[in-house]
Amino acid sequence: MGGKKLMKEVRLFFSSSNQFAYGLKIGRKIKAIKARLASIERKANTFGFMVRDRPLDTSFMTKKRQQTHSFVPKDKIIGRDDDKAALLKLVLEFESEENVYIIPIVGFGGLGKTALAQFVYNDEMVKNHFELMMWVCVSDVFDVKLIVQNIIKSATGQAPNQNLEMDQLQKNLREKIGGKKYLLILDDMWNEERENWVSIKELLIGGAKGSRIIVTTRSFKVAKITSKCQPHVLKGLSDYDAWSLFKEIAFEQRYADSIDSAFVEIGQQILERCGGVPLVIRMIASTLSYKETEEEWRSFKDNELARISQNESNILPRLKLSYDHLPAYLKRCFAYCRLYPKDYEIDVQTLVQFWVAQGFVTQSNGTQSLQEIGFGYFKELVERSFLQEVKERHFMICKMHDLMHDLAELVAGKESSIVDSNSSASEVDEKCRHISINDDSLILLFKGKKLRTLLQFLNVIHLDKRDEIWHFIISNYRCLRVLKLDYFDFSTIPLSIHKLKHLRYLDLSGNRHEILPKSICKVQNLQVLKLDQCRWLKELPKKIEKLVNLTHLKCYECNDLTHMPRGIGKLTSLEELSMFVVDRDGSHDGADLSELSGLNNLRGQLRIKNLRSKEKFKTPILKGKQYLESLILEWNGDNDDNDNKLLEDLQPHPNLKELCIDGWGGDAKFPSWLSFLTNLVHIYIWGPNKSKYLPSVAQFPCLQDLSIRDCYELEYMDDNSPKGSQGEPESFFPSLKCLDLENCQNMKSWWRTTKPIDDDSNEDDTTVMGTSTMAFPCLCTLSIQNCPLTSMPLYPSVDDNLRLENTSSRPFKQTIKMKMNAKTPSSSTSSLPLSKLKSFHVKNMEDMDTPMLDEYMQHLTSLETLTIDGCTKVDLEGMQWEPLKNLSYLEINNIPKLVSLPLGLQQLLN
Repeated sequence: MGGKKLMKEVRLFFSSSNQFAYGLKIGRKIKAIKARLASIERKANTFGFMVRDRPLDTSFMTKKRQQTHSFVPKDKIIGRDDDKAALLKLVLEFESEENVYIIPIVGFGGLGKTALAQFVYNDEMVKNHFELMMWVCVSDVFDVKLIVQNIIKSATGQAPNQNLEMDQLQKNLREKIGGKKYLLILDDMWNEERENWVSIKELLIGGAKGSRIIVTTRSFKVAKITSKCQPHVLKGLSDYDAWSLFKEIAFEQRYADSIDSAFVEIGQQILERCGGVPLVIRMIASTLSYKETEEEWRSFKDNELARISQNESNILPRLKLSYDHLPAYLKRCFAYCRLYPKDYEIDVQTLVQFWVAQGFVTQSNGTQSLQEIGFGYFKELVERSFLQEVKERHFMICKMHDLMHDLAELVAGKESSIVDSNSSASEVDEKCRHISINDDSLILLFKGKKLRTLLQFLNVIHLDKRDEIWHFIISNYRCLRVLKLDYFDFSTIPLSIHKLKHLRYLDLSGNRHEILPKSICKVQNLQVLKLDQCRWLKELPKKIEKLVNLTHLKCYECNDLTHMPRGIGKLTSLEELSMFVVDRDGSHDGADLSELSGLNNLRGQLRIKNLRSKEKFKTPILKGKQYLESLILEWNGDNDDNDNKLLEDLQPHPNLKELCIDGWGGDAKFPSWLSFLTNLVHIYIWGPNKSKYLPSVAQFPCLQDLSIRDCYELEYMDDNSPKGSQGEPESFFPSLKCLDLENCQNMKSWWRTTKPIDDDSNEDDTTVMGTSTMAFPCLCTLSIQNCPLTSMPLYPSVDDNLRLENTSSRPFKQTIKMKMNAKTPSSSTSSLPLSKLKSFHVKNMEDMDTPMLDEYMQHLTSLETLTIDGCTKVDLEGMQWEPLKNLSYLEINNIPKLVSLPLGLQQLLN
C-alpha cells in the first residue's frame, strides 16, 4: 500500500487482465483449436484429400498482365449499332399522336439495356434535337416523391429542397418541363403496379410534342403498363459480335496477333455457353485472361463451365464462375461491397480504407502502403468487370452493376446485411459481421456481439435517440473495426468511446461537436479519423500523438479549428492530413510548422492555413514530401516583409501537381522554386501580393489550369520578351486548357516591353505580343476580368467558355482575324477562330462595338449561351442572328443605345 504504483499492480493482479489467468484461459482455447484441426486432418485422410505444398498468394503484385483493360467504355459498345439505329428512328423520326411518347427497352440483366440507353442519350443528333435531357435511375424502390426529386435534380443540376411537399414538387416539375421537348431516361424500372406508374406519367405529359421517355426494364409487364407501343426487345449479341468482345478481353496481344488455333477453338466453345450476354462474356473472358496455358483454358471449359445451366436467364451461376476463380484476397473485398445500396456511387478511397480496416489488405514488403496495395485490388476488380470505374478530378468513384450486387449478396451470405426496415433487422443473423442501415433507430434492434462494420446511409435520423444509440454501440459492439456515423447531428462524443479498442475507421463528419474527448486517443488501433465539415470543431485532442497507427486525418471545412495539437508531428504513419492550422496568435499553445518536417509520407492534398511570417523552422518542411500531389498555402492577412522569406522556405517537392498560393502579401518576386515545379497541372495564385510578374511557366509540359486573381501589382505575366519569328519557343503552354485572369488592374501586356501598347491605330499589329502563330494550342476556357490586357497571345482554339469583362478588346479582334494554321490546334486548317465556342460573356467592354460583334457572330453556329452586358458602343441593330441556331440562353443588359429589340431576334424564339 506504499503508493499509487503498488496499488495499480495489486489491482491488475486481481483483475481479468492478470497474466496468469489470461495464460490459463488462452491455453485451453489453443488446445481446443488443435483438437479441431486434428479432427479435420483425420477426415481429410478418410476422403483421400491431397495436401498441396503451394504458398498462399496474398499480393496483387504477383499478378503480371499485359492484356488490354477489360472494362469496355460506352463509346466502344460492340454489336449494338442496329439497336441504336432502331431506337434513334423512334426517338427522332417517329410521329406520335401523343406529346410524350414512351419507348420501353426490355431484356434480362446483363444484356446492356443501360449501355444502349446511354449510347442513344449521348448521340449528338439526340442532344441537338431536345431542349431538355434528363436521366433518372429508378431501381428497386418505386418512390414517386423520390423519382420526382431526381427528375428535377437531373433537369436543373440542383437537388430540390428536401422539405418540399409533394404538391410543391409536382408544380416545380411541371414548370421545368412544361412546353419543352424533352428526353427522359427512366433506367432499371421494376414497378409493376399500374397506379404507381400513372401517378408519375400524369406529371410528365406536359412536355412539348416530340418529347420522349425511354424506360429500361427486365419485365415485359413493366413495358406493358408504361407504354402502348411494342417494346424494343434486346437480345444477345450475334456470334460475330460476341466473338469480337470475347477476343478483345480474353486474348493477350500476342494471341490476338498470331491467333493460336487451339485457344481460338476452346474460346469459341466456351463462348457458346455465354448465351451472347455481354456481361457474362466480359466476366468469363476476364477470368480467362488470367489463364496463360491451353490446359488451364481446357480445364475451365470441361470442369467449371460444364456444371452451369444453359438457361440464358440464369446468369448468376455463370457470374459466380468468375468469382470462384478470384484470388482469396479479392473475394472478400468484392463480397464486402454488398453493404452499399444498389446504384450507389462508391468513393474508392473510402472503400479501400474499409478493406484495410478489416484486414483484407496485406503487405508483402514495405515499398507500398496498404492504401496503395488496396487500390491495386480495386483496379484488379475493375479489370475483371466486378466493379465499374468512374474517374473524377480530385477523387474517384465506382459503381456496381445490379447483377454484380446480386452476386456480392449471394457470396456474402449471412456475414453481411443491409438493414432497411424493422423486419429485416429482426431477420439478421446474430453471427452477422457487417451491416449498413438507412434508419438510425434500427441500430438498437441488432443484438449481435461480433459486429465488425456499422455503416449508415441515412434517410431517417431520430435526434432524441442519439445518446441511446451511442451507449448501445459502445456497450454491444466492442469488436467494431469500421464505424461510420457521419451527419448524425451529434453534439457530444461519449468518454467511453475508448472501449472500442479494435476500431480502425471512425467517420464523424458533419456532426456538431466542438471538441473530441481525450479518451479517443486511447483507441490506439485507429487508422482513419474523418471529421470533414465539422464546422463547430475548435480543437483536436491534445494527446493525439498516442494514435500511433493513424494514417488518415481528415478535417476538410473545419473552419473553426484554431490550431493543431502539439505532438502531431510524431504521427509519422500519416498519409493524409487534409488541413494544418497554424496557431494564429500563439494563444492556444498549438503545433508550429516545424512539426510537419517529419510527415514525409503525406499524400493527396495538404492545406496549410493561417500562415504567418513569425513561423521559424531550421530544416525544410515540405521539400521531402515526394508523394504530396496538392499544396494550398493560405495566409491569414497579417502580412509583413518576412512573408517573402517564409514562402521561399516553403519549397515543395518537384513531384507536386497542384499549387495554390492564397493571400500571400509578398512585395518581391515569386519564389525561385516555382519555375522548377515542372510537373504542375494546376496553378492558382490569389493575391494580394505585390509581385510584378511570375517566373516563366509557359513551357510547363503538364500545366492545364492557370488562375491569377487579385494580384493588383502584376504588370506582366512573363519576364522574358517574345522572340522573333525565327526564335519562337518550341512549346508555349502546350497543355493549358483553362486560363483565368481576374483583378490584375496593372497588367497591360503578357510580356515586359518598352514599346507603347495603348495605340490601337493598327489592330492587326503583332509585333508587341509576338507573331500571330504564338497562341494557346489547347485552351478551351478563358476568363479575363478587370485586367486591361492590350497585348497577349491569341486564343483561336477556345471552344467552351469565353468571358471578357472590363478589359481590352484588342486581343479579341486580333484572334478573330487570324488565320488558323498548323501551329494552332484546330481540327482542320479551314476552321475559323472561336467557331466552336459554346458560351460567350462580354461585359463592360467600352471598345467593343456592333460591327465587331456582328463580324464575329457570323460563324458562331455552336454558341449556346450569349451575354452582352454594359457595352456602351453596342446597339445590336443590323446584326445577323440567323447563324446562332443553337443558342438556348440570351441575356442583354445595360445597353444604353438599345431602344428596341433588334430585328431578326425572333429567329431565336423557334
